Amino acid sequence: MDRRHFIRNTGVLATASLLMQKHSLAQIFNVPEFKITMLRNNIGFYTERGGTIGFLLAPEGIVVIDSQFPETATNFINEIKKTNTKPFRFLLNTHHHGDHSAGNISFKGLVERVVAHENSLANQMRVAETQNSVDKQLLPDMIFKDEWKLKMGNAKLKAYYFGPAHTNGDAIYHFDEANIMHLGDLVANRRHPFVDRSAGASMTNWITVLDKTMKQGNKNTIYIFGHSSQPGKESGSVEDVKLFQDFLGKTLAFAEKEIKAGKSKEEFIKNTAIPGVTEFPADGIQRPLTAAYEELTQDKKA
Repeated sequence: MDRRHFIRNTGVLATASLLMQKHSLAQIFNVPEFKITMLRNNIGFYTERGGTIGFLLAPEGIVVIDSQFPETATNFINEIKKTNTKPFRFLLNTHHHGDHSAGNISFKGLVERVVAHENSLANQMRVAETQNSVDKQLLPDMIFKDEWKLKMGNAKLKAYYFGPAHTNGDAIYHFDEANIMHLGDLVANRRHPFVDRSAGASMTNWITVLDKTMKQGNKNTIYIFGHSSQPGKESGSVEDVKLFQDFLGKTLAFAEKEIKAGKSKEEFIKNTAIPGVTEFPADGIQRPLTAAYEELTQDKKA
C-alpha cells in the first residue's frame, strides 16, 4: 500500500472509530442522540432528553413548542440554524415542568415572545422561587386563559386549555392547516405518566380533557406526544390518544375497586400491573397508581 492510500484509509478508519466511540459512549452513559423528524407543512419535532420539542419553519420565522433543558435546547437551536436563517419568533410552553421549560433560557435574546397558559406561568414561578432559580428562567411574557391564536403566513395555530389534567396548566397547540397537535404531557405514549398533584393535576378530568382534545381533530390528525416508551414513537394517531385515555380510566377503576376492598395506599402501589392494560411497560407504574389512589381517597374526604 502506498503512502497516499495508507493516509487516506487511516483517516477513514479514524473517523469511523470516532463515530463508533460516540455511539458506544452514548449507549454506555445513557445519553440519547438527538433526532429531528419532519411531519408535514414544514412542521416537525426534535427529541434528545426531556419533553418532545415541536417546531414550525415558516418564511416569516420559526415557532418552537417546548424547550427541554438548556444544553439540549442549545443543540436544537444550533441544528436549526445550520439550514435556516429565519428568526425565532415564538416559543410556546405546553406546561411548566423543567424538562419542557428549563431550556427556555437558551432562547433568551433569540425569541420575540414566550407563550403559556396562565397557570403554567404561575407554576413555573412557584417552583423557581422554591428552588431559588428565578434567574435561570425565561418566563412566558404572553399568557392566555382559554384560547390563543397565531397566524404566520399560511400557518394558523390555535392554543386550547381544557382544564386540569397532567397539571392545572396544560396547553394544547394545534396547527390547523397541517392538522398537527402538540399535546405535551397530556399523552405519554405507552408510558406511565407523572401526575403532578402538587400542581393541580386531575386524572378524572384528564379523561375529559382528552375527549375535548380529540374533538378538535379528526382521523387524519397527527399528534405529537411529550414522551414515549419507544424512541421514534413521539408522534401518532387518534388511536394512540384513545389508548392513553383508556389507560387512565382503567387505572382509576382499579384504584376505586381496591379502595373499596380496603387496600391501603402502600398495599395498592405494590401492584405491578393494571387489569386490562397490556401495552405499557411496568417501569414507573407506581406514579399513576399513587396519584389515582390519592385523588380518589382525598376526593372522598373532601
